[in-house]
Amino acid sequence: MHAAHICIARHGETDWNRLGILQGWLDVPINALGRQQAVTLAKNLARENFSAVWTSPLARALETAQIVASALHLPPPSSHVGLREKHFGAVQGVPKNELAELNPALLEQILRRNPAAEFVGGETMDEFADRVIEAIEDIGARHRGERILVITHGWVMDVVTRHIAGHPRHAVLHVKRKNGESVWVAVAQTIQAATTAPSD
Repeated sequence: MHAAHICIARHGETDWNRLGILQGWLDVPINALGRQQAVTLAKNLARENFSAVWTSPLARALETAQIVASALHLPPPSSHVGLREKHFGAVQGVPKNELAELNPALLEQILRRNPAAEFVGGETMDEFADRVIEAIEDIGARHRGERILVITHGWVMDVVTRHIAGHPRHAVLHVKRKNGESVWVAVAQTIQAATTAPSD
């Protein structure tokens, strides 16, 4: 069975990224730097011969994907709800200085990007990880033998990074994917690591 080779990239920067505010499912547009990061991402991936672009439906990912798809002369991106950022419940949109007063213990967990952190009204660790892995595998199943670009979010990329490295879901990573950064995976029936882009 031919695997799909998928490049998973984080969206361009937003003003809330710069301010350190959890966006979650809230729609925040990319800023001028974010749009430039999308152009740079397209240039860096220009020779990868993607056949399609998929994206989270959230505005910051969708606009990034639209810029990249246009630059690569690909059809408009398709959206997959499973690629959305984690739902952070009641703390979505709360600035760090306010959260430091409201719930300093939670803020510490957020700064560590602890996947086991509990968010009132948000998704659990397993709910989030399950839908992310299912989304990537679903996209892979639709595109056997093709190269696909996926634009998504930071905590989503954390889930994928743990999965392909064989780390438990609750493991705290010591790396944070930057805006515009990407990782390759191969999907046959399940997701496998692909440390570099496949050769032609």
